[in-house]
Amino acid sequence: MNRRELLGGTLALAGVSLSGCAGLVETRTAGVPPVLEDRPDGVYYPSHVEGMSAVGTQTSGDYAVGLFYSYPHRFWNVNGDSVSLTEIDRDDAVHLMASVWDPETGMVLPETGLSLEIVQDGSLVSQETIYPMLSQPMGFHYGANFGLDGDGTYTVRVSVGAVATRKTGAFADRFTDPQTVEFPFEYSEAAKNDISFQQVDERAGTSGAVEPMEMDALPDATAPAPDALPGRSLGETMSNDARLVATVLDSPPEGVDGEGPYLAVSARTRYNRMVIPAMGLSGRLSRDDETVFEGELARTLDPTLGYHYGAVVDDVATGDGLTLSVDVQPQTARHEGYETAFGGLLGGMPDVTMQVP
Repeated sequence: MNRRELLGGTLALAGVSLSGCAGLVETRTAGVPPVLEDRPDGVYYPSHVEGMSAVGTQTSGDYAVGLFYSYPHRFWNVNGDSVSLTEIDRDDAVHLMASVWDPETGMVLPETGLSLEIVQDGSLVSQETIYPMLSQPMGFHYGANFGLDGDGTYTVRVSVGAVATRKTGAFADRFTDPQTVEFPFEYSEAAKNDISFQQVDERAGTSGAVEPMEMDALPDATAPAPDALPGRSLGETMSNDARLVATVLDSPPEGVDGEGPYLAVSARTRYNRMVIPAMGLSGRLSRDDETVFEGELARTLDPTLGYHYGAVVDDVATGDGLTLSVDVQPQTARHEGYETAFGGLLGGMPDVTMQVP
């Protein structure tokens, strides 16, 4: 992606759709299909996919923020071990989505905390702390459904908090100061109804995922490819369709206390490498029936490793067993197709063990 596109402050396209994705059929006649039955215990093709339209982008302080809208969505909220469906309310007019990223590297920033305020003619229309979310087309973002007072001009204020995770390397002293940006939002129901709404073919409800949207001037929320991660690769494994890729560095990145090798685990979706944040993850290294490390892998944001889970360990040797345990499932809401994965509705995330090569 051209860095100037990220810093330009506006999107190259007013609307974003999935018309190029195979297996999608354009329709607006059937309404929102019901939740699919007999869904797999993992990621699956959803019944339908909505496009979205761009409101704009702004850069303030350490943050770039993009704002988009689409039809109201149903989604599943996650609170600890509880997963609950949020239905579309009759008063919902739009689903507003915000993405936050580093304008220097283009890296999407999970766990900033984000609130949104909608104002029209000086009067507050709606105000809410919106949910961190995972969707197949967009990956990690923030979103919620909102009611509006009909067609007209609104101002949307987006307030971004400090990044809550440990930050390392060139990120160590960044993303600490909250910022607020404003977007003028010209809303009309007719324009919203021009946004694509596409039903998935016979693959709906089967294992797999639709392709991510192509979004000019907006970075995607993917994790680095396994061979792009620094350090010595330890391989990968999977727990409830969360792909866990492990690597070990000779020393920890700047900003991590301790001396010794640094074990890092990058979590991403089984398909399309979408970052999976906000888990509680722990690890155990065993050697000859003895435990040589056991503890938390801390949520960390690093410019090279990306968003990952990491800890300093005494040693990592060939033949060691590395067991990864998800103590808390990802605390993000889920769009359709993800609600049965990564913990989700149908069960937890089992421990997984891999052998160090």
